[in-house]
Amino acid sequence: MCRKSCFVSDLHLFCKRSGGEEGWNAVRQEAAEAHTFVFGGDVFDFRWTTMPSVQETADRAIQRLERLVTENPECHFHFVVGNHDQDEAFTSQLATLADLSPNLSWHPYYVRLGAAVFLHGDVANRRMDARGLERERQRWKRIRKQGRISNWVYDLAVLLRLHKLTYHVVYPTRTVVKRIVFYLDAIGHGVETGVTDVYFGHTHLAMSHFPYNGIRFHNSGAPMAGCSFRIIEDVVSDT
Repeated sequence: MCRKSCFVSDLHLFCKRSGGEEGWNAVRQEAAEAHTFVFGGDVFDFRWTTMPSVQETADRAIQRLERLVTENPECHFHFVVGNHDQDEAFTSQLATLADLSPNLSWHPYYVRLGAAVFLHGDVANRRMDARGLERERQRWKRIRKQGRISNWVYDLAVLLRLHKLTYHVVYPTRTVVKRIVFYLDAIGHGVETGVTDVYFGHTHLAMSHFPYNGIRFHNSGAPMAGCSFRIIEDVVSDT
């Protein structure tokens, strides 16, 4: 069997506005045929969880990951943390699971595999270096579950498709890739180091082979209403 490499981000599991459950089923199918699988963050959503608490959401998320890595011992999984799954209730258990699982690695901000860099993409919120991203993430380490009113407002925005319009306004493509390039240069993984491809999420806007500054950019989108979404196969890596 020809084993492939895959990337996916922004499933937002446990958020009722996400179609992440179908996405997770697709992940399980793809992982059975993969040698490398990279998660790009916001796979789980602790802010908009439908579970009674963030802690219960974290426990359920770890159970899912543990089952996935156990079922697929020939696939190495890399979990890059996003802002919506940054909460310490989850990352502390994620670190323990990675220590116990030879085919699971976790990465707070990014991972480089060969000529490819994988990151969540919230560095595109503004120009930032490593310290800037660390500061950005501090407020997400203890995520507060949102209440009924906030969820109602978000439901209405999705119903009116305002969320998709917001993504395009806040994250214009060239601005996003410029900010990612700035971050990569700042952390020592710019194009001059051999990087050819970058895989990211966060913006919920699917992208494939977008060229900028000698690098190709890819985004798996998100399984939200009105948004495109896919698991990216045959990602560039040396694994």
